[in-house]
Amino acid sequence: MSELVAAEDVLLFVNAAVTATGQREFRSSAVEQRLSLDFVHEYVRVNYRPLYAASLALDINDHNAALVVEHLLRTPGEAGDGEGRLVAARLARMAPQRVYRLFRRLRQAGVNNRRTRAIVREWLAARPDPALDAVKYRAGVKAVLKHAHVPAADAETGDFLFAPGRRVRYEDRTLEAYRRARYDESALYGLPFTVAEGFAAKHGVDRAVFLERIAPRMTRLERLRSERASGRGAGASDLAVMPLTRLALYVLSLPFAERAARREELTGALRAAARRAAGPYAGSWGRVAAVLDDSFSSSGSAVKRRRPLAVALGGHFLLEALAAPGAYTGLWTSGGTDPLLVRPYGPTPLGLRILDALDGGPERLVIVSDGWDNAPPGLAGEVLRVWRSRLDPERRTAVVHVNPVYDAGVFDVRRLGPSVPAVGIRDAEDLPALVEIAGFAEGRTGLTELRAYLDRRVADFLAAHAKGAGA
Repeated sequence: MSELVAAEDVLLFVNAAVTATGQREFRSSAVEQRLSLDFVHEYVRVNYRPLYAASLALDINDHNAALVVEHLLRTPGEAGDGEGRLVAARLARMAPQRVYRLFRRLRQAGVNNRRTRAIVREWLAARPDPALDAVKYRAGVKAVLKHAHVPAADAETGDFLFAPGRRVRYEDRTLEAYRRARYDESALYGLPFTVAEGFAAKHGVDRAVFLERIAPRMTRLERLRSERASGRGAGASDLAVMPLTRLALYVLSLPFAERAARREELTGALRAAARRAAGPYAGSWGRVAAVLDDSFSSSGSAVKRRRPLAVALGGHFLLEALAAPGAYTGLWTSGGTDPLLVRPYGPTPLGLRILDALDGGPERLVIVSDGWDNAPPGLAGEVLRVWRSRLDPERRTAVVHVNPVYDAGVFDVRRLGPSVPAVGIRDAEDLPALVEIAGFAEGRTGLTELRAYLDRRVADFLAAHAKGAGA
């Protein structure tokens, strides 16, 4: 029994670390989210530290990965074997601005032990363009170098950061462009977009002219954001490489008329992204039914607009790709039949839709919802209980509930009932891996099996990092 409790505790943390970002959700404030998340991190770190560190190898989001790293580095006396390698491997996958924010928090907390300094040095040494970092993340780089007592990558970068008046020009093109951009408008087009934007405003450059000339320096995400801000749609090349959930968010941001007018283009892009996400599992799941939540609560919050609905929309196309050809049925809680025109509306009649889905005898039933079954309340849990105990005790139909919303009040994602496993999800493309974890959430396996699974994930994670570092 104690092993089952421990496994449940760890899975509860994984659900939180996949879904929660400390931001406002539909039914809870940002303060409630952060307090709940802080408690879960502290509880699991103290009681299951090796498994807590191993979570860095899972598909937890970067917000929680940064919190895990921070908690581990704040408590070096409790460190276990291999923690440093896990931390280094995870930091290498994170966006640099998030890593610099993490290092600043460690500085503010006075965390400056030997292990922390070594990890900072290793991460900085692996940065591909220190001069670009110095320009783009100047305050963060300065703070990190001073706190960890690490010298700048080279003399020019050091002077740029700590003695900017020492040199009349720089050999590095990025540093020189920054120096010249203060008085020469043409120089700003040699800078990263986010830095050049400030200089363009200073020089009074027309926005359209600036965006046209800086386009080669923009990332795909920056280009997409600027196109959306200017009222232009994303180009075909952007849609072709966009991750599934981000693409779903983009589609949901469009007016209904534009979605209908671009139906073939957008549907094709969503299906292509879903096929990429399905990878080798495409067509291997047999008969699949999905219950997809497009109720009003799927609108999310002001800071996570339409995120739950985007996960459901992405999940719809991904499950279609995972199912055998022609063997997929997607049922929306609203009763709608056009996935491209979904919108957050109405109550959440999960129980009725689950009945419809089970009527077809699927091999897999996947429920994508925040779990607030309210039309009528509790019907979904009762339907699944009766189905599992009376109608399908042999478990011919595998049922899993994936939930994109963290419930701060229960320190977990909201569950439909004890008879169905629930796992947290942030990006629809993580669904195949999360369904694997859902097997542990059914309560039939203990800590030993979960530990073995995490050990495999850690080994694969570190091997991939070593391969990438050696490339």
